[in-house]
Amino acid sequence: MHQSDENEEVWRRIVRRYSKGVVEYGLIEEGDRILVALSGGKDSLALLELLARQQRIFKPRIEVVAAHVVMTNIPYRSDVDYLRSFCEERGVPFYLAETGFDASTDTRKSPCFLCSWNRRKALFTVAHEQRCNKIALGHHQDDILQTLLMNLTFQGAFSTMPPRLVMKKFDMTIIRPMCLVAEADIARLSDVHGYHKQLKNCPYETDSHRSQMKEVFRQLEQMNPEARYSLWSSMSNVQQELLPNRSELTHSKPQKLKN
Repeated sequence: MHQSDENEEVWRRIVRRYSKGVVEYGLIEEGDRILVALSGGKDSLALLELLARQQRIFKPRIEVVAAHVVMTNIPYRSDVDYLRSFCEERGVPFYLAETGFDASTDTRKSPCFLCSWNRRKALFTVAHEQRCNKIALGHHQDDILQTLLMNLTFQGAFSTMPPRLVMKKFDMTIIRPMCLVAEADIARLSDVHGYHKQLKNCPYETDSHRSQMKEVFRQLEQMNPEARYSLWSSMSNVQQELLPNRSELTHSKPQKLKN
């Protein structure tokens, strides 16, 4: 297969997986006005391309806008001019917002959590100002599965980032249209389409376990090339009868396992 054919197949596969996720999880509906959280990374740029394409399709009729949030207290700067032109070339209005946080004000939460939460609040503000009913985030299948593993390992919870999350408190729905798209395909698309790489300089990046979990996930796929599909299926195949029965455990204090 020629290089151009391979590149075209990557795009078709991404569109196919994106479309499947949108349909299976009911992410996009007629009349939606969707705000894309445009960080400047390959994932959010790919998401904007996909939703800009969706906007040109007759049904369902949707509108797409994009917002980039600048954290004033973190020395991480994206090329805003590039992001604006990237959006305008695809017929998507671009908005810029600024926010920040003081990590010393809440030591109970990690700086990564505070950064994420403040970015999210800024996105909610822009979304309401622009009359959007949904915010689209660029998380892909790898992100969701790695979060599942992290929550199992560090939180003791079988949970992850859902494709669709209704935030009643904020009158907003969070969607992740690339929930079934593999990161490797997005990386390939980034090279083919020539996405500008944004420079990262986050002082808190090493505090996260995500990079370590990425390596764990990579090893799982080495053990079993179908691991990602098995992990994904497990979230809708919870066999309660083969798990500890909480009602039986409440009568006795759980004992710590010994080596």
